[in-house]
Amino acid sequence: MPAGRPSKYTEELLTKAWDYTNGGWKCAGDAMPSICGLADHLNLDRSTIYDWAEDPNKEISDMLGRILTKQEKVLFNESLKGEYNATIAKLALTKHGYHDKSDSTLSGPGGKPIPVQEVPITFTPVGPDDV
Repeated sequence: MPAGRPSKYTEELLTKAWDYTNGGWKCAGDAMPSICGLADHLNLDRSTIYDWAEDPNKEISDMLGRILTKQEKVLFNESLKGEYNATIAKLALTKHGYHDKSDSTLSGPGGKPIPVQEVPITFTPVGPDDV
């Protein structure tokens, strides 16, 4: 018999966690699903959830993946609708691989410089009688 206190990882806890993941985050008062929201909803520490996620026999890792997918979708959609603070949404979306960096280096085919064709410009003076 293993020593220590019994694990809190139970079917009841899993059901409650899936409820949060599948929309219960809204009822919990969260603006978007999150791992810290799940931890709070389950009255657990985030580190406990991360520890469980490393065990391939526990479905919590699938749940965390779903939470992050839903989080990205909510962030993206609500930001496009103007419902979320743009700065916070931008920051949060960086955790999902989005960025606002622009590549200032432009190149042509094969990474070579873009050819520039110079076109001569001629000006013809126009006087007041020519208008």
